[in-house]
Amino acid sequence: MTTKPLGTAVLPKQKAADTPQPARVTLHGTAKTARRLTVPRSVRRCAGPVGLVLLWFLTSATGLLPESVLASPVDVVEQAVELTKSGELPDAIAASGRRAATGFLIGATVALSLSLLAGLFRLGEDVIDSSMGMFRAIPWVGLIPLFIVWFGIEETPKIALVALGVTYPLYFNIYGGIRSTDTQLVEAARMMGLGRLGLIKYVILPSALPGALVGLRYALSTAWLALVFAEQINADAGLGYLMSNAQQYFRTDVIVLCLVVYALLGLACDFAVRILSRRLLTWRANFEGEA
Repeated sequence: MTTKPLGTAVLPKQKAADTPQPARVTLHGTAKTARRLTVPRSVRRCAGPVGLVLLWFLTSATGLLPESVLASPVDVVEQAVELTKSGELPDAIAASGRRAATGFLIGATVALSLSLLAGLFRLGEDVIDSSMGMFRAIPWVGLIPLFIVWFGIEETPKIALVALGVTYPLYFNIYGGIRSTDTQLVEAARMMGLGRLGLIKYVILPSALPGALVGLRYALSTAWLALVFAEQINADAGLGYLMSNAQQYFRTDVIVLCLVVYALLGLACDFAVRILSRRLLTWRANFEGEA
């Protein structure tokens, strides 16, 4: 005689019919996924400027925007063709480009040297960074009278103003990029036997490269902005010279044309930096926004 252990219950066998069966769903037809119409990014980028120009044209054509206030886009284009044929506009662009390039090279050299000294060495930070923070608070446009006293009214004050405008954004972005280097990467590189030069070359400078490229974009736009003010200092050539002459005769078409050229030159520089960033930062995964 067999005894069953206490505390156990004998459950009746469940019939197969009592077992819950998964519900069957029958799909009739095929679901078609609608393809969403996507507009190319290049078209979307041009939509804003084209819309502004179209609004400008409509307000000028209907008389809502008087010609004495702002010339129409048609007049600006006509002046661009006329000044290009006479050679005045290409010569002005070349003169302004030389000033911007010279000032940018000087400012970039100074900014790179100071940011490396302040970013890599504590002594350099103590000596340089506080002074740069103090000088940045001074509006560089307000230094024009002092530059005229120091350098006269020739090319030197114009180039110096552009160089000064370029120095600050490059310095602070490169310095911030160096100091934002991950300390764990630095320690790992030291454990692998990298010396100071190898650490700077393979760890610190690549980490600072994204910040440096951001600073480069700011510096190039600031260079053209500084040039607008610099070429008001007794200029005898350049886009600023054309604007000064047009101001005397209330030629808003020429003034707008020069401003558009400034904007296009700045846009071209920004586009070049974007391409450079894509080439140099292929190793870095970036968030490119939601679709």
